Amino acid sequence: MIFGIASRRFLPPSFDFSCSSFVSTLLSSSASHQKVNVVNQASLCCFSSVSHASKPAGGAQGNVQEIVEFLTLNNISDNPGAKRKGRRIGRGIGCSKGKTSGRGHKGQKARAGGGVHPTFEGGQTKFYKRIPKRGFTNKNFKTDMLPLNVGKLQDFIDMGRINLPGSDDKPLDLKDLVDAGLTKCSAINDGVKLLSDGRERLRSPIRIHVSRASQGAIEAIESVGGEVTTVHYNKLALRALLKPDKFSIIPRFARPPPKLMPYYTSYKNRGYLSQEMQLKKLKLDIENITTSDDALEENNVSNDNSRDDNDKQ
Repeated sequence: MIFGIASRRFLPPSFDFSCSSFVSTLLSSSASHQKVNVVNQASLCCFSSVSHASKPAGGAQGNVQEIVEFLTLNNISDNPGAKRKGRRIGRGIGCSKGKTSGRGHKGQKARAGGGVHPTFEGGQTKFYKRIPKRGFTNKNFKTDMLPLNVGKLQDFIDMGRINLPGSDDKPLDLKDLVDAGLTKCSAINDGVKLLSDGRERLRSPIRIHVSRASQGAIEAIESVGGEVTTVHYNKLALRALLKPDKFSIIPRFARPPPKLMPYYTSYKNRGYLSQEMQLKKLKLDIENITTSDDALEENNVSNDNSRDDNDKQ
């Protein structure tokens, strides 16, 4: 990279510019008043107008000298005429905008903070009121679901912040996600929806209850031996689930409204009210009851044996 020369007045009179092959080549191919920008790591230098000496007889080119100026922060400025000074108003008749400052005498537009609304049409019905209404908005009744990807769920499991529930333990719910720091209570407005982003990293069999789940997330979790159940939570149920310490008696969770009933009764969505999910729950309850009965019977047998041993003694 070639660095520019500081200035002509700092050069000795005997300085020979022809010694530099770059300068001689540049000046031989450039016309008068040519400008070249060379960028340095530290600063930007600009080649100003190049003056040529008179050519000697016979067409031979004489020595050519060059003036270089460095562009720094203290000499950068706009081009002449690029910025114009604004007109000062309210400073007398000499500025042509004195006294009323171009607002005229009195009236709505002359007052401070006053003015006519852009849609005002002199008193007649405004344009946006003359056209009919079209469409509707449903923002007051939308369900604001918090997205949760299975890849992020696997990351929290790998970090040890979420413990996988066993076959006899209850599945993960929204309370477990909040306790693990995966989200905050204030971020859950209407529930959590499980999405399939990061499914290639999923390898843990997760049993989880969420408000909603995409088909990709359901397939990803079930492919590794997990289970997804979509459960409806209204505002009261969410509060009781996330902050049970606020309730002396946990209220009974409400069933879905008629509009959401088809979603939670569909096994495709793994709804908790579908027949297949209800049958799984019933089988699990029966197995738990059978296991508890067997344990109780074994306990009774052991107690009877201990009594017989005591009687023999």
